[in-house]
Amino acid sequence: MTNYHPQDIEKKWAKRWAKNSLYRAEDFSKKPKYYVLEEFPYVSGEGLHIGHAFTNIIGDILARYKRMAGFNVLHPMGWDSFGLPTENSAIKTGIQPAVLTKRNTQRFHQQNNSLGISYDWSREIDTSDPKYYRWTQWIFLQLFKHGLAYKAQTPVGWCPSCKIILANEEIVGGKCERCGAPAEYRRQSQWLLRITKYADRLADELDLVNYPDYVKKSQRDWIGRTEGIEIDYPVVDSKVKISCYSTRPDTNFGATFVVIAPEHPLVEKLTTPENKAAVSKYVKASKKKSEMERTELAKEKTGVFTGSYALNRLTGKKMPIWVSDFVVLTAGTGIVVGVPAHDERDWQFAKKYKLEIIPVVRPLKSEWDFKKEPFLDIDNAKVFNSGFLDGLAALKAKEKIISYLVKKGWGKRAKNYHLRDWIFSRQHYWGEPFPIIHCPKCGMVPIPEKDLPVELPKVEKYQPTDTGESPLAKITEWVNVKCPKCGGPAKRETDTMPNWAASSWYYLRFCDPKGQKQLANRQKLNYWLPVDIYLGGAEHNTLHLLYSRFWHKFLNDIGVVPGKEPYMARRQHGIILGEGGEKMSKSRGNVVNPDDVVGKFGADTLRVYLMFMGPYDSTMPWNTKGLEGSFRFLSRIWRIYQSANQRTKISQKTSVTLAPLLVRLIKKVGSDIEVLKYNTAIAAMMEFINAWMADPAAAGLSKADASNFLKLLAPFAPFTAEELWHEVLKNKSSIHVQVWPKFDPKLIKAEKITIAIQVNGKLRGQIEVQSAIGNSQSEIEKLAKEEPRVAKYLAGQKIKRTIFVPGRLINFVVEP
Repeated sequence: MTNYHPQDIEKKWAKRWAKNSLYRAEDFSKKPKYYVLEEFPYVSGEGLHIGHAFTNIIGDILARYKRMAGFNVLHPMGWDSFGLPTENSAIKTGIQPAVLTKRNTQRFHQQNNSLGISYDWSREIDTSDPKYYRWTQWIFLQLFKHGLAYKAQTPVGWCPSCKIILANEEIVGGKCERCGAPAEYRRQSQWLLRITKYADRLADELDLVNYPDYVKKSQRDWIGRTEGIEIDYPVVDSKVKISCYSTRPDTNFGATFVVIAPEHPLVEKLTTPENKAAVSKYVKASKKKSEMERTELAKEKTGVFTGSYALNRLTGKKMPIWVSDFVVLTAGTGIVVGVPAHDERDWQFAKKYKLEIIPVVRPLKSEWDFKKEPFLDIDNAKVFNSGFLDGLAALKAKEKIISYLVKKGWGKRAKNYHLRDWIFSRQHYWGEPFPIIHCPKCGMVPIPEKDLPVELPKVEKYQPTDTGESPLAKITEWVNVKCPKCGGPAKRETDTMPNWAASSWYYLRFCDPKGQKQLANRQKLNYWLPVDIYLGGAEHNTLHLLYSRFWHKFLNDIGVVPGKEPYMARRQHGIILGEGGEKMSKSRGNVVNPDDVVGKFGADTLRVYLMFMGPYDSTMPWNTKGLEGSFRFLSRIWRIYQSANQRTKISQKTSVTLAPLLVRLIKKVGSDIEVLKYNTAIAAMMEFINAWMADPAAAGLSKADASNFLKLLAPFAPFTAEELWHEVLKNKSSIHVQVWPKFDPKLIKAEKITIAIQVNGKLRGQIEVQSAIGNSQSEIEKLAKEEPRVAKYLAGQKIKRTIFVPGRLINFVVEP
């Protein structure tokens, strides 16, 4: 074949690779291990989209390269099949979730094979398989037994469209992150996990891993750890004391009021009889709002006076205590002190209710009128109107006042966190059942481990209910059981786990997917962990990554897994936009289906194009012309190899023109793959092909060097490289099990070098020249004298002698 027809070869090789289990990883190999993982997908009925293809190809190129570089590579894939995406699809199609999952996973599997993704399919997992979720339930039991899983009435978001409870992190801008419907608010009994117990470790141990700074920042921002002080304020004419957390006690001389959360247990004690009716009405109204509505979405601050006052012992002032729903019980102590001159929220509240505003920090240089606006840049400021703190820089005043208050016994050093305990239950059918029995006599009783898994029963109606109760609650024959502890009548927990549960530990199961006696064999975990590189999207840099790290740390604490961190490196892929730079969507009609591209251009063209579009972590618009350019690139390679007998492009000896170019190419492609700079690696191969086709020596490459080029191409275009490797170069074993080409570093010379130019020993300029003339003094002298900045120092001067250091500098010594 002289013309490139990828459809004629790709299916053949996909089948042969699968038959020969070419990419199977070996436990305990003597080779160094390398574990590369892409986030496994939710299995919807629509199959892989272009984003999946993009991510999986990024990981696949690295995995293929590492195998050839001598590593024992684990590159697995599985399916995140529990949760809303599958359930919503099942509701839409009327097909049972289990049946739909099997159908969809088969399609996903086939699509990955058609893309040439080199997965070890012997390790394939499905999170809705009882053999898998048995161990998800086992992990939950360990969390429960160690006091990290508990049930409580908690304020939760509710999506009326998905009919699902939403954790705080699943509400974005007051809307359900999945469907965009406005979130509502309710209180409901929920399972929670004490992730807050791990807050400090989750923040501090990010220093142990190779994550981009923006990923670490997103994690730390969500944890939201701050350090400050809890200050005690006596309530006037009462034995009650209230505590307020503050990160800026240096402004406390300007504190003029106190605000307490409506749900705080002290509200009733602090409310005087004459204010009871107004406070009760306000508290009742506040409970109907979500936390988001009360804090981030509230356009106007509201509140009601309790009638009580707290004493600011620094100033002797009595501060009125108000109830306001912009304060929430779970933030700090649930009580805040208002410093309106230096806080936007406090300023708005004070202005509305005509409360006193006292400035205590001012700009270092500019003027400021505290009656018109608050001054917020308190880090770059000086303290005044604050007694013994006057004249100090604000940050120095902060430490001084903390020490003072602690010594006085008026406060204690403290930390605060944005992170809340993880809401861990959903009132849906399609999820892992909790292994918990509710007994009227014994309370909550864990299912004995020997009885796991608690299998999800088959039901006719799996649609979520309007009441928020799980559909499982209606299956009485499944719900009603005997208590494992006392033998009396009891009921199963009918909530199911969220979609985050299975994805928090799936990387562990890939190390031992068939094991039945434990979550995973410890020796295998010791060998494979940590994951060397974890590829995923920005949407999972906070929640999924945080949850997974939490579970790993817990499992490490109880001796189940090795290491403090699950993923040694994290890399975030970019986004593929539609043509014209718009987001892909069905409504715009610009969605790219990878199956269509493969059918028309072949998988290798798609792989090369996606990796050539730009840096892997950037946002890039789809361009069909670019796709055609990638096809032409592969076609040129095809023609060079296929026409070797007609044009001398593969010969006994590599031409002197191409030899150094190939050495540089081997170095560049290998080093670029290591850091995922695939676009520049492909660009270098394109340049080399141009040089090969235009080689004036007409000798081309030797068979050995033609083989080396195909090895460089193999991770990017595995089908094309394999076909040419076998059919043209007549090799028998797969190109993908060959050794990555090596090069002699001594043969690598920079194409251009910089020569420093001195006059009487002083640097006066520099020139950039081809390395080939870097040792020629006559050439360098001529170019140096013509350099404009140097020429003016030589004008009218007599050069006594010239000092030349080949490849580095030239120095003209002139008469004074």
